[in-house]
Amino acid sequence: MYAILDIESTGGKYNEEGIIEIAIYRFDGHGVVDRFISLVNPEREIQPYVAKLTGINSKMLRTAPKFQQVAKRIVEITENTVLVAHNAQFDYRILRTEFRRLGYDFQRKTLCTVDLSKRLLPKAESHSLGKLVRSLGIAVSDRHRANGDATATLKLFKLLLAKDTDKSILKDSVRAESLGELSPRQLDMVEEMPSETGVYYLHNKEGEIIFIGKSKNIKKRVNQHFTNVGKLARALQKETKRVSYEKTGSELAALLKEYHEVKKTIPPYNKKGAHTGYSHGVYTHTDAKGFLNFTAERANGQVARLSSFGSMRASKNFLVQLNEQHQLSERKSQEQHNRKVQDILKKYSTENRNLILIDRGRQTGERSVFLIKKGMFKGFAFVDLNHQINNIHILESLITPMQGDAHTTHIIESYLRKEKALKIVELNQ
Repeated sequence: MYAILDIESTGGKYNEEGIIEIAIYRFDGHGVVDRFISLVNPEREIQPYVAKLTGINSKMLRTAPKFQQVAKRIVEITENTVLVAHNAQFDYRILRTEFRRLGYDFQRKTLCTVDLSKRLLPKAESHSLGKLVRSLGIAVSDRHRANGDATATLKLFKLLLAKDTDKSILKDSVRAESLGELSPRQLDMVEEMPSETGVYYLHNKEGEIIFIGKSKNIKKRVNQHFTNVGKLARALQKETKRVSYEKTGSELAALLKEYHEVKKTIPPYNKKGAHTGYSHGVYTHTDAKGFLNFTAERANGQVARLSSFGSMRASKNFLVQLNEQHQLSERKSQEQHNRKVQDILKKYSTENRNLILIDRGRQTGERSVFLIKKGMFKGFAFVDLNHQINNIHILESLITPMQGDAHTTHIIESYLRKEKALKIVELNQ
């Protein structure tokens, strides 16, 4: 017996979402034997993008039942079933979270139609629900509403059941009740993590670091380590006895700190030799008429680099973006065009420059500051006062030294391309 499930949530911070609509079809493998569809008053704010996507707004939910009023019906219709959903981990987590708020430990086996479709329909261009059912000719309406998506999932599941002729994939895909959920010990570790940007460290029973990671939401990422499937996830779930973290505020600080500490510590479960710098770049050249031009090339030590990339395709894509933004093909005069190119270089390039980059800090009033000398990253610091930033000698004494290389250059230049709210200050030395 299966319970085909789809949930629409409020959005918002991880594990703080609420259900705004739910649809469940009890399916015996042949036909639907029961169904439950309802809006739900989440008693919390709906994120604007959710309201736009689903068409559900707060006014519609004022008279809808609260979760505690529909909880018993959900328990009954899903009793002795395997929950089936497209990205089942999400729906199951949201459902368990709502029940946990009521003090009830809701547990069911789960089956994910994303996992199943990847195995049974490996040639599909996309395994997202909308694109997948459309490619299969499955009629679907009312997308991004619980009933519409649950109906689409039910039709998809019927097709997948038919394709699973020897039933081996179906048996292997059914997850144990505990999979995708946390043990009490893991739950405690996750609860201690902040939903903020930083670097985290997984420790074994001897206290040694076995994995270092970075995330814009440490709590969410650690939770994923404990709920994901796969060889690495299983190893980390088995060996992790403690998790520590350092908040950075700045995503750039997290990226650089993670790379520096993985290189220095060499944790057993981080990929070895994963970072080799950059293979391609966008460079400047002067043509016969004196105009500065950008070209995408394989990196071989040439000078006048605008930015570094991991592939020729990425380099060329950035060139297209630059041409669209700055109309580089429209050349009115050499002086005007070359000034435009120089301005672009100041915005994106670190090559042979003395700079400080200023980004957000860990708390209000604090900033992270990154020092670059002659194009090479030297380290970063957290500062509170402007005079600490403006005085290079004070700044150098505050900086935590880090060894710059081709990969730190690639990290920084990639970050600059993201149009982050990052202040660049040229140092005159």
